Amino acid sequence: MTTPAREVHKAVVLAAGLGTRLLPATKAQPKEMLSLIDKPIIQYAVEEAAASGLHQVIMVTSLAKRAVKSHFDRSPKLERALREKGDTVHLAEVQRISELADIAYVHQKEQRGVGDAVLTARDAVGNEPFVLFLPDDVIIAEVPVARQLMDVFGRYGGSVLAVERVPSAQLESYGVVDGEPVAQGVIRVQGLVEKPQPQEAPSDLGIVGRYVLTPEIFDAIAETPPGKDGEIQLTDALALLLARQPVFACQFQGNRYDTGQTLGLLKASVELALRRPDIGPAFRQYLRDLALGGE
Repeated sequence: MTTPAREVHKAVVLAAGLGTRLLPATKAQPKEMLSLIDKPIIQYAVEEAAASGLHQVIMVTSLAKRAVKSHFDRSPKLERALREKGDTVHLAEVQRISELADIAYVHQKEQRGVGDAVLTARDAVGNEPFVLFLPDDVIIAEVPVARQLMDVFGRYGGSVLAVERVPSAQLESYGVVDGEPVAQGVIRVQGLVEKPQPQEAPSDLGIVGRYVLTPEIFDAIAETPPGKDGEIQLTDALALLLARQPVFACQFQGNRYDTGQTLGLLKASVELALRRPDIGPAFRQYLRDLALGGE
């Protein structure tokens, strides 16, 4: 058996879910391809990976999601049309998208949970650590969150989970960590509870959609029995991994938006639009006028 590598080079991006929380918009269109201002949700994850130094991306999709692959592939016909129009701005942007990362695609044959989706990427990842992205969570940060987790991994060597403080009433929607601080914003995990009732939660630190995982997670997932609805939960596999090697949690710096549900997607659209120098001022004025008109 080969010794696993300790440097992180690869990202795994999960894009095989059904997107039922966003129906009917996702009936015929992958939820990852829904627009967040002027680019699809999944592009934010790939851009974060690239900004973190991860230029090898393994995309876990389903056969029905050809639009995801098409978005990141070259489009000679479109590029030619833009070139002939002299539209150099959009030409540069579509070319940039296809050059963000070296993307390989693997297919999850049926939706059997996040754990099963991660296991699908095992052969493509190999015997090395990787960053796992759940692209529903769009996280805007000065230092990319993936990079923040990779830095913690570099210091401590164990898997690292991104966590943030969650209101008590919302804890039952998260995996929740129990642990002891080892540094500012870094917790050594001692236990994990999946979707606890608020009174049973060991803390208010909920796990969100970024992880640095050691390759040993694959064996842990393979040993994890299906849980509710027949799905293999990643949190259950992490609990097995925790019994074998250290696991850490990182309270990241940044703003997270859950774009996998309607209100979160709407909030992200508004807040990110307001940050844009090209459209932000006009959009802010529009919102002010709208508020005044509603009084």
